[in-house]
Amino acid sequence: MAPSTPVRHAWRVLLGLLAITGVLFGINSLGVYVFQASSWAPSLALDLQGGTQIILQAQTTDGADPNKDQLDQAVSIIRQRVDASGVGEADVATEGGKNIVVQIPGEADEATRQRIQSSAQLQLRAVLFTGSPATSFVGEDGQNTPYPTPDPSLQATPTASPTSGSDTSWITPALQAQFLAYDCANPTNNPAQAPVDQPLITCSDDGSVKYILGPVELDGTDISNATNGQEQNTGQWAVNLVFNDQGTETFGKISQRLYGAQAPLNQFAFVLDGTVLSAPSMNGIIVDGRPSITGSFTQESSKALADQLKYGALPLSFTVVSSDTVSATLGSQQLQVGLIAGLIGLGLVAVYSLIVYRALGTVIIASLGVMAVLTYVLLCILAWRMGFRLSLAGVAGLIVTIGFTADSFIVYFERIRDELRDGKSITAAVEDGWARAKRTIYISKSINILAAVVLYILADATVKGFAFTLGLTTAIDILIFILFTHPVMQLLARTRFFGSGHPLSGMDPEALGAVYRGRAQFRAPAAAVSGRANRSRGEAQRRQTIAERKRAELAAAQGSTRPTKEGDD
Repeated sequence: MAPSTPVRHAWRVLLGLLAITGVLFGINSLGVYVFQASSWAPSLALDLQGGTQIILQAQTTDGADPNKDQLDQAVSIIRQRVDASGVGEADVATEGGKNIVVQIPGEADEATRQRIQSSAQLQLRAVLFTGSPATSFVGEDGQNTPYPTPDPSLQATPTASPTSGSDTSWITPALQAQFLAYDCANPTNNPAQAPVDQPLITCSDDGSVKYILGPVELDGTDISNATNGQEQNTGQWAVNLVFNDQGTETFGKISQRLYGAQAPLNQFAFVLDGTVLSAPSMNGIIVDGRPSITGSFTQESSKALADQLKYGALPLSFTVVSSDTVSATLGSQQLQVGLIAGLIGLGLVAVYSLIVYRALGTVIIASLGVMAVLTYVLLCILAWRMGFRLSLAGVAGLIVTIGFTADSFIVYFERIRDELRDGKSITAAVEDGWARAKRTIYISKSINILAAVVLYILADATVKGFAFTLGLTTAIDILIFILFTHPVMQLLARTRFFGSGHPLSGMDPEALGAVYRGRAQFRAPAAAVSGRANRSRGEAQRRQTIAERKRAELAAAQGSTRPTKEGDD
């Protein structure tokens, strides 16, 4: 005989859950053995693992301490940069009047360090002149002097007032001498950076080209978005910019001026922190405000630059005071305490389930076990793909979820018991109890997820780990409820032990007070009724509605006043 539809459905759902579990383990296996970027253990946050501490000191032009607004803005930008790099549970805070302390779990790589300490002050300047860094002169003593000291008496003011940022009138004899004296290999020996309204002498980021650039015509504040990607034609990694309305208008006018000019006057340099990242020629008139920066980028370096430009330039310049490895603030002992607390909570839930629901309690324990496996592998994958790190607050979120998960099973099992008390068969009680319980559970879990999302958005960084694990495990709880708990109950209801209502199954109709076969149709009481039957009858009568009681009383009265038939004594 072919199995019933609920049985086939239950097996299909359980096989689907098994497939999902296999896919998750397969994804993490790829990360561990192929990409060698994942692990079979969740990554720990700063409070449990320790990490890297970088102290930045703000520098102002007059040497005074920066104001609070500037430091707060810098903290916000640095935090966004760190988050964009995929590092979770980082701590960024001010210290004293001019320091910012950045603490990152684990060891910070060079790209992350550059994100943190770079001011990312982007300037867009027209190219006036280019040359080789190896240019040299023969001095009065007949010796080669690659970097001669400029004569202070040379003319430093343009003879004619420049009309644009590309006007070669900016190049004065004094500027030419400074250009020749500029040493790309030792930028610290060069003059200070020029003001935004004056020409700038600088080099490319690899030191291969030396430039004279015009005044700043656009800066990073005109950028509304920045992303990285590969160009379709060349395959090179590039940083794609999107200007705001003012920047789009200004860049459109600049592209009209440069397009068609002779090299190098047709070039426009993207200058980051005083160094030319790229100086592409203007190959068309760009009026949509979406230019690209190309150069010797890799995927990592292009993403780092895009993140810096996207989240803005720091309002201050910073120097790195120290960069050290710090120990865990809570350490392995606190982690062990948290895990022990979780195991104790899990054990109490298991004991309570077995006492109250008897054999049904094993379904709760098995569901919690499946949930633990899925949560564990997901934390490993999230650590690899999103940089998520488990903090002590996150561990607390996992512990709290144990109680929330047990609530789902209790609601479901109590609904099943209610159906049994109404006189339904065990298989029907499982299906009808599921139909009634799932609505309640969906509403309850939706509220939990909403609370976790709000807490994650509004709470401090130290609480975000709690909110994240709470929301994640609540979603997994719903998945387990649908794909494991209910299908298992469908199969168990058709076994002899559970289907016959064995006293140890937790679904014994008589023990639950189901002493009537239908609405107001009670079984006739036996001459001698055991104490448990009396308690069951009392349980059933207490659960009757007023209408059911009236019908039962009416039926009893009619039975006691039945007329005597002829021939009766």
